[in-house]
Amino acid sequence: MVAGPATWALHFLACYVLAAVWCAKMSRVAALGEARIALWVLTAVALVVIAGFGWRGWRAHRRGRAAVPHDGPGTGDRSRFLGLASLLLCGLSAVAVLYSALAIAIIGDCR
Repeated sequence: MVAGPATWALHFLACYVLAAVWCAKMSRVAALGEARIALWVLTAVALVVIAGFGWRGWRAHRRGRAAVPHDGPGTGDRSRFLGLASLLLCGLSAVAVLYSALAIAIIGDCR
């Protein structure tokens, strides 16, 4: 259930550490250049990983033939509820990754 948000957190940390190290090694007005490509690759990898975890959540949610409010006392309902919660958290994490990637698209240099 926490795999999607953890992936977003690692993406956020990796992007800002990469940008900070790049700008520390280069001058203050240097363009991001190759670092921007690496940041886009990190974003694509994070989105693929989140999509994979979301797919697992979707499969857990759709397992069985139970009705949608998964609020029963059984382990099947509990598993389906956790699958739905995982799927929704993965969707939120994908939006957060795209929002973090907005900085990559807008900011072009180290200023």
